[in-house]
Amino acid sequence: MNGSTGGPGVVFDMKGLHVFYGEFPAVRDIDLQVRTNEITAFIGPSGCGKSTVLRTLNRMNDLIPGARVEGQVLYHGQDLYGTDVDPVEVRRRIGMVFQKPNPFPKSIYDNVTFGPKLAGTDADLDDIVEDSLRRAALWEEVRDKLDQSAMALSGGQQQRLCIARAIATKPDVILMDEPASALDPIATQRIEELMFDLKRDYSIVVVTHNMQQAARVSDRAAFFNVDVREDGARTGVLVEFDSTDKIFTNPSRKATEDYITGRFG
Repeated sequence: MNGSTGGPGVVFDMKGLHVFYGEFPAVRDIDLQVRTNEITAFIGPSGCGKSTVLRTLNRMNDLIPGARVEGQVLYHGQDLYGTDVDPVEVRRRIGMVFQKPNPFPKSIYDNVTFGPKLAGTDADLDDIVEDSLRRAALWEEVRDKLDQSAMALSGGQQQRLCIARAIATKPDVILMDEPASALDPIATQRIEELMFDLKRDYSIVVVTHNMQQAARVSDRAAFFNVDVREDGARTGVLVEFDSTDKIFTNPSRKATEDYITGRFG
């Protein structure tokens, strides 16, 4: 994958994106841009395609039988779904943090070094571990127990370890799918503070059901909704995409205002 740009400060450019599971259109007609060193939030009710769109950004949908993508997803100007693009390389550059903390049943050290070892890095693994854990605001808590099982950490610590694991492969982007929904309020606050720190070095896209969280952490917000056909089939659509301030204080569409104010969803 080359590093050509798709315009100043644009990391992802989605154009006419449709995602199908078999014949079923899960989302349709998505057009939006994700900018460099910003936090972009995907918000909307359950089943509106937020996570489906997120997974197109690192080709995770490739792993779902019957899934197919139409339209374009440009990454620094290059078509992510081009025939010459290696999905494994895509996932190295575009890290993912999931809803439930999912550390490997290995030591803290081995969790962080897993990706770099797989990529055949010749960098010093000790340096990678310390740097990644520092960036994930976890180093001071675990520096003396790197050989202990990651499964012994608290939920919030496990999620920060998963962020450290994503950082260790030196990605360009971090995708987060409901990263704090399984955590208590204090752990959630730590994750949000961490996101602010990380956006200096990374572009972040986060899916969240938490309106307050989206308002607190994101620079831009995309509101998705569900379009229900006569036969009952539900397809995700993008209703509005703008700066977070505008989405939350002066949205252009009534559906956005209704969702933000809690009238539905």
